[in-house]
Amino acid sequence: MFTGIVEDLGEVEAIEHEGDSARICIRSTTVTADARPGDSIAVNGVCLTVTGLTGPPGLTGPAGSQPGPTGFIADVMGETLRLTSLRDIAPGTRVNLERSVRVTDRLGGHLVQGHVDGTGTILSRSPQEHWDVVRISLPKDMGRYVARKGSITVDGISLTVSNTSDGWFEVSLIPETLKRTTLGARQPGDLVNLEVDVIAKYVEKLLGGTQ
Repeated sequence: MFTGIVEDLGEVEAIEHEGDSARICIRSTTVTADARPGDSIAVNGVCLTVTGLTGPPGLTGPAGSQPGPTGFIADVMGETLRLTSLRDIAPGTRVNLERSVRVTDRLGGHLVQGHVDGTGTILSRSPQEHWDVVRISLPKDMGRYVARKGSITVDGISLTVSNTSDGWFEVSLIPETLKRTTLGARQPGDLVNLEVDVIAKYVEKLLGGTQ
């Protein structure tokens, strides 16, 4: 479980395709500071399992005695590559990173599972005086879960929907979001991962929906 508050902008160091799956190595000293194999890290909103850490010998030594990990390795299954924007990543790609939430952490965003529901495309971005308004396409089967002033996760970022209509929604990005996440550089035509509020899906099922 995550909160959608991005901790670090990492960089893909390497990617090795293995049939219908892939193994990626991502550089980040922030999310690997206390990471261990088996931990969960959200990469552009996709929950991945750490299979290994990269860095110099002694990377697990006490703080201050040895350099810590410089990155982590994760396996990406074929289904994930097919359904998310991770299929387009390459060495040098910047990615949003967040460690799984601890029970004692503040819930700064909203409840995020790291289970991508679909992808959208950046349709436009309109710079304002102090923020950018970004319009993103919305798959038809996801539209019923998205409401104005509701929460949505875009590439792992917890955002508030500022406007929505048939086939699209808009979010307003404050300077902090523009500076600290990949959405600061995303342009029209770019693909992004979308995860709707899981509470909406449970409500639908309880009311006799199809989920």
